[in-house]
Amino acid sequence: MSPSKAMILGCAGLALTADEIALYRNERPWGFILFARNLAEPQQIIDLVASMRDSIGRPDAPVLIDQEGGRVQRIRPPHVQKYPAGAELGALFAADKAAGLRAAWLMSRLHAFDLTKLGINVNCLPVLDVLVEGATPAIGNRSYGGDAAMVTALGTAASEGLKAGGMLPVMKHVPGHGRAMSDSHHDLPVVNATRAELEAQDFAPFRALKDEVMAMSAHIVFTAIDAERPATTSRTVIEEVVRGSIGFDGLLLSDDSSMNALKGTLGERAADIIAGGCDIVLHCNGVMDEMIQVVREVPELAGKSLQRAQAVQGAFRPADGASEEALRAEFASLVPVA
Repeated sequence: MSPSKAMILGCAGLALTADEIALYRNERPWGFILFARNLAEPQQIIDLVASMRDSIGRPDAPVLIDQEGGRVQRIRPPHVQKYPAGAELGALFAADKAAGLRAAWLMSRLHAFDLTKLGINVNCLPVLDVLVEGATPAIGNRSYGGDAAMVTALGTAASEGLKAGGMLPVMKHVPGHGRAMSDSHHDLPVVNATRAELEAQDFAPFRALKDEVMAMSAHIVFTAIDAERPATTSRTVIEEVVRGSIGFDGLLLSDDSSMNALKGTLGERAADIIAGGCDIVLHCNGVMDEMIQVVREVPELAGKSLQRAQAVQGAFRPADGASEEALRAEFASLVPVA
């Protein structure tokens, strides 16, 4: 079988089209990502996930979702319960550290119960962005809060809960999105904090969780490191900070390449992402014309990127066999369900 290409792709709707199946079969994405437009009811999701994997002949292909809780919860009631945003866990931690940590672990473990039943095996969580007052609402209450130690502790608990349930986490948005004053979906945020400030606060949670196998980049310019390029396409940021100071040697995914923080055509963006040092180009919106541009510029996984992707595939572990009913009851006792 030919090696996968260094990309994760989405799809347009609730089922794959013939064109999508042909594109995936010919271009071999490493994995897939799902959004609300792809999700109707459980059997449909199971069928869609299975058809994605079938299209590339890899039953173990990673299928990702952003199931954080709060605003960013792609699968919602009645199919799964409504989960709190990260800031609510942060508030609980501030009042009762042990309760906050247990709630963060439990919520991720419950995500794993929800998602693995559908065939989804990667959740883009935890959000390790340390929030600064006045920052864009694009992160807002998705962050656990403004204290790096708290974000580290809760992020660790969240990661461990996913892994206990047989899933893998993706920490985001490395090396930190908490200072952004504009929304990278629409504009390119520029952060003027000093390197010392960034090292002490923004980078700290990622450094503490550097042994996780996956992380997602930030579409943010850090002027103290590279005043020209956002982290996602900056070889300086990725080599000096992500791989260097932070010490992360896992699989580095770009944030969504279709976001307007990045400039150029989708093909140019994909080429810049790979040239900057990301291992994987993430393209989320399922627009066929854009995906065609991306696949033309993305190489096959090779070298260190291939080794990191193989390490991800080897990191999945069986779920711990815990009782879903008991854990849901315990979570409800800590965080009342809305």
